[in-house]
Amino acid sequence: MFSKGQLIFAILFFIAFVIVITYTYRRDLKLHKRYYKGTVWVLIAFISFIALIATIKFIFM
Repeated sequence: MFSKGQLIFAILFFIAFVIVITYTYRRDLKLHKRYYKGTVWVLIAFISFIALIATIKFIFM
């Protein structure tokens, strides 16, 4: 399916990608806390709305 070289490249790419994303997130953490304050409540409301729709579907189905 994949050659040995392709698998090694994929694994190394994934490791490098995770390291870069983690570094970038840590560097921007102060900005995220400053500008995105209160977004957790939007996420909770969105998940609750989806759960409500799923519950209504299973009740009336």
